[in-house]
Amino acid sequence: MTDPLVPTVGWGVLHLFCKLSPANSADAGPRCDADAVVQAVKDAQGDEVQVVTVAMLGHKADLCVMALGADLWRLRRLQSDLQAAGLIVVDSYVSLTEVSEYAAGVPDEMKQARLYPTLPPEGMTAFCFYPMSKRRGDVEGSNWFTMPFDERKEMMYGHGAAGRKFAGRIVQVITGSTGIDDWEWGVTLFAVHPDVLKECVYTMRFDEGSARFAEFGPFLTGIVAPVEDVLAQISPEG
Repeated sequence: MTDPLVPTVGWGVLHLFCKLSPANSADAGPRCDADAVVQAVKDAQGDEVQVVTVAMLGHKADLCVMALGADLWRLRRLQSDLQAAGLIVVDSYVSLTEVSEYAAGVPDEMKQARLYPTLPPEGMTAFCFYPMSKRRGDVEGSNWFTMPFDERKEMMYGHGAAGRKFAGRIVQVITGSTGIDDWEWGVTLFAVHPDVLKECVYTMRFDEGSARFAEFGPFLTGIVAPVEDVLAQISPEG
């Protein structure tokens, strides 16, 4: 057994975007061991890892497994178990829950919710994930990290005000990945209706912090459901 590897505060977050084996695989075997996938998820949940499973739309992936937990070794074991069950990880994202430096003054209850969220939010089955970074342009005034803190903070307050218009319709989980993955943040959105995802992202792109400084990675979209239901939908013949 390895010693746990844990953040000093918050949880590790692992997004795994997986595909099934090709239907015409030469061995003609099952596209994955569905029972083993379910068992891997249940075992992780039994070890206090939150696991969200998503049936993905489009060609980028068949299944997303989003896992949040204190011990990075336990997240790695979940990844290994899913791969051993026949899932092929085609993309991934590694990050940590965090409280932004611009949110240092929020109430402790809000800080706890950001560091230790409860997922998935009830009734919100529309799902979207994308990574993002802040721009470091060479043109004067286009580098986020050379802006004075107070100016950055004011813009982030404007960004937050735009997001609050969607309170009750969107749950947003922003996790930090600077030095951990290719981008600086991972953004996971949950909503009741898929068009609200589009409306929210579109609206927030007009605030100054996004319009001037945001760089976005690929967007991945799907439908949250229990792991058994996801597997039944993405591989109905097993």
